[in-house]
Amino acid sequence: MEPFHFYTKLDLTILLGLQAKNVTELLECIQVAPESSVYHHTHRFLQQHHYLSPEPPNDFAYWITDVLNDPALGEKLSSVDVIQFSSLSDLRNRFVEIMESHLTNNARRPESPPGEEFHFMACQTFAFHTPYIATDLSEFKEMLTRVSINSLYYHVFDAKLRLERGENDFSRWFRDRGETALADELKRLDPYTYTLEGLRNKIMKLVDKYDKD
Repeated sequence: MEPFHFYTKLDLTILLGLQAKNVTELLECIQVAPESSVYHHTHRFLQQHHYLSPEPPNDFAYWITDVLNDPALGEKLSSVDVIQFSSLSDLRNRFVEIMESHLTNNARRPESPPGEEFHFMACQTFAFHTPYIATDLSEFKEMLTRVSINSLYYHVFDAKLRLERGENDFSRWFRDRGETALADELKRLDPYTYTLEGLRNKIMKLVDKYDKD
């Protein structure tokens, strides 16, 4: 059985040169922006605000609510349950649907003050080995206490959505080890309802539940 190798990551932020001053322009930019930009403005927002719980709003909802002063549309965008989406293209399409419906049914077109336009960014992710390796559940739990939140984020969030895998790295390793019940329970867990430290503790408790050693 292959051991579990913990990785960590570094995100390089890229300014795309796309900007919007109203919802119409935001919609146009979302439709042409790369998927890495959708990722940056949704899931990376969560990583940067990992101390907040429950799930914070994404960048789009934050800007529309606080800059355009449109809380109704902001609430619709922030209520999108990203855990339901297996790909970034599907997530993008959901944002597009919400904004298209809003523009069809609302004549109001507020614009941002000068200097507060929405600037689209993307991130390029670089993954690195860490010295932490687990060969069984007990070691996995021990190593999980040592890795950074960047490592946790890489193996749970990036693996499931950004890399479009069916499940996160942890649950897949558990399943390969024959720990099907543990893998299924972790796969069903909604990580967006926890802070990253809270998620770490929850995973450790799940491993404790199934570790018979």
